[in-house]
Amino acid sequence: MLAVFGHTNPDTDAITSALVYARLLSRQGVEARAYRLGDLNFETPFVLREAGVEAPEMLPELGAGARVALVDHNESAQSVSNLSELTVTRVVDHHKLGDLTTSQPASLRFEPVGCTATILLKLHREAGLSVERTDARLMLSAILSDTLHFRSPTTTPDDREAVAFLAPIAEVADVEAYALAMFAAKSDLGDTPADTLLRMDYKVFPFGDPAKPQTVQQWGLGVVETTNPGYVLGRQEELLAAMDRARAEDGLNGVLLSVVDILRETNQTLVLSATEEKVLREAFGVEPEGKLADLGSRISRKKQIVPTLEAYFTPGA
Repeated sequence: MLAVFGHTNPDTDAITSALVYARLLSRQGVEARAYRLGDLNFETPFVLREAGVEAPEMLPELGAGARVALVDHNESAQSVSNLSELTVTRVVDHHKLGDLTTSQPASLRFEPVGCTATILLKLHREAGLSVERTDARLMLSAILSDTLHFRSPTTTPDDREAVAFLAPIAEVADVEAYALAMFAAKSDLGDTPADTLLRMDYKVFPFGDPAKPQTVQQWGLGVVETTNPGYVLGRQEELLAAMDRARAEDGLNGVLLSVVDILRETNQTLVLSATEEKVLREAFGVEPEGKLADLGSRISRKKQIVPTLEAYFTPGA
């Protein structure tokens, strides 16, 4: 049995892509099963209920050599802890190539699109397989989530075409209304603990020159996408304390948490200490005010935050 899973702290794309890809492989004669590496965020249960699908189980402990397929990630820091001991046979991803190595040739599909689900639709078409309603609903939801309904700069014409193709199959007559319902579910944060808020969409990235290990720094980058940023920013002190704990627990050089207003397309980033303040000032050219830095319309971690930090920590690369 091939285990298919997305990254830790999974978002809607990581969960739905695991489900859709496992089903696609099974239809092609490869026995596969979807799993998850962490708790669901607030948007994903809404998506799964709308599609009539149960959440995948947590990935059990896998022994050395177990065959796995990765979706929506390829970096070891964002995957299962013993990834180096497993046999990665397939990867479908829309992020940059990280530190992935394989013990044998693997099937790799990377494309610079806004969502893994966009690539999965292409794989259906290339295999000559129809898209069923449930899978269409899952892929449609993932694309709307990852692209913030085409607001994100990561959006491509392929993503737009995929949504137009999938919506009728998914029986979603009003895509905008459905996207807003998804975002409302994502923003219904209630009394969620600050540590959970921080880690709902949180990834650790290495920055620096790998050829010079002494220059490499580990940074935690969290994002809260919401239609109600005032609620999140009103818990600033709790979140800063959670960021401080994460920095110590994960052995990081710095932690940033971006509060993205989905509808206004703005980014307010919490500033933990003088270390983060210096990096934000020098890398992004912004002047933090107190514990907040206005990053303007930089709402994509993948396309606007990570590349800027990579250029800052590896000048001339």
